[in-house]
Amino acid sequence: MICCRPSRRALLRWSAIAAGASLLPGTARADGGAVRPVNLELVTVTETTAVLTWYTGVPGTDDGLGRMRPAPSDAEVLYGTDPSRLTSVAHGPSGTPYHYVELTGLEPGRTYYYRARSAGQDAAPTWLAFGTAAGTPQGDVFAFTTPQPPPGRHLFSIALCNDLHLGETVAGLVGQLPWIKGIEQAPGHPPYPEVMARALIEDARSRGATYLLAAGDVSSEAAPADLRSAKGILDTFGTLGGDYLVARGNHDRAHSGTAYGACSPGSWQGNDCFKDAFFPSGRTYFSHDLRGLRVIGLDTYDKPGDGGDSGGLSADQRAWFEAELAKEPDRPTLVFGHHPLFTENDPLAITGAHSLDAGQSLRILAAYNRTPGVFLHHAGHTHRNQRSTFPLAPRVVQQEVGAVKEYPGGFTLLRVHTGGYALNFYKTRSDEARAWSERSRQELSGQWPQLSLGNRPTDRNTVVARDFSGLG
Repeated sequence: MICCRPSRRALLRWSAIAAGASLLPGTARADGGAVRPVNLELVTVTETTAVLTWYTGVPGTDDGLGRMRPAPSDAEVLYGTDPSRLTSVAHGPSGTPYHYVELTGLEPGRTYYYRARSAGQDAAPTWLAFGTAAGTPQGDVFAFTTPQPPPGRHLFSIALCNDLHLGETVAGLVGQLPWIKGIEQAPGHPPYPEVMARALIEDARSRGATYLLAAGDVSSEAAPADLRSAKGILDTFGTLGGDYLVARGNHDRAHSGTAYGACSPGSWQGNDCFKDAFFPSGRTYFSHDLRGLRVIGLDTYDKPGDGGDSGGLSADQRAWFEAELAKEPDRPTLVFGHHPLFTENDPLAITGAHSLDAGQSLRILAAYNRTPGVFLHHAGHTHRNQRSTFPLAPRVVQQEVGAVKEYPGGFTLLRVHTGGYALNFYKTRSDEARAWSERSRQELSGQWPQLSLGNRPTDRNTVVARDFSGLG
């Protein structure tokens, strides 16, 4: 389910978008050929690597979700530093319609040109109304430029993730509009939240993450069995409170009803099964030392409610948070919590449910401006990749990260160096994860990539200089 319930005005806006979907570029059927490669996306660009994904389908068919039926094919990327001389070739696995190709051995600060192909045909990019998904078009090829690495020595890496939604069975439900179809897992396949969460752990480890931060909505509706499942999967990464840390989301709030009756009473309502699962001996917000880095986890639904309104901190949590920041204002500090402070370029932001209470957000930004050590605020809830900075605290980057549980389906890797940091979003890449990610991109009548992938390359990939020489 996309958080949270939008207003009638927002739904009407989306109705207009969906009604015009047939007019968007790239929707015409191919005239011939057994395979058509589409949905090309340049997902990740680091100083030495790039990740490309796309899909191959049978032209002229419909799988019932508004996309071509999947057609297994080969995958290759031709690339080079001259658009007329693509002399290097990279291949992905053949025999799948869900293609994932990683270019390696690239040089920092170089512009590369490429074309991605299946069955000898160039892949068409995902069309974004306000951005580009596949890089910069250069005639019949695409271009991207690798960044310089963060200055200094690499210290450690942290996987930033959110919105696992263990227990969910239908993705993409918004309101009651008949043109919006929820997306279910294909028959005979494992539940998609479990598929995506297990792929997250595998890929985060293989990408070098030593630590993991899960910024809320680890469950669909905080049912005890779903919370046990979520914790069991996260425990395969490491130890709670040491290797990984968790914050509460609005879906993880205390609930009422017989299914929750065995859990401890909630501070505001019902029974708090999330607290029992992840914070059995203390409060649901915290400060944690991670090799000298101060990591602050916020409970952004520390309030009564049904989960469909703005997030908020209790008065006690606000006082604790501001006091914690004031203790060591220059110490390198990362804050994470479920709700963003504010959401930029979000057509559903008018609902007021996509961020923290505005007054609290302004107060937090003022506190950040008094705390030079804060450099990053990681949030989920919007299920999208979006990098924002705000005038009240211009040194702090707010990074919203796409949901684990659905398209684009992945996590952001924070690589900390002595002289700065890099943020790179990765799609999870197991066979089941790639299949579900491509299936769930059909949410909102196929328009979900417009909101979730990230319109700018910097929404998914950035490098920032910063002095972290005091970290271990």
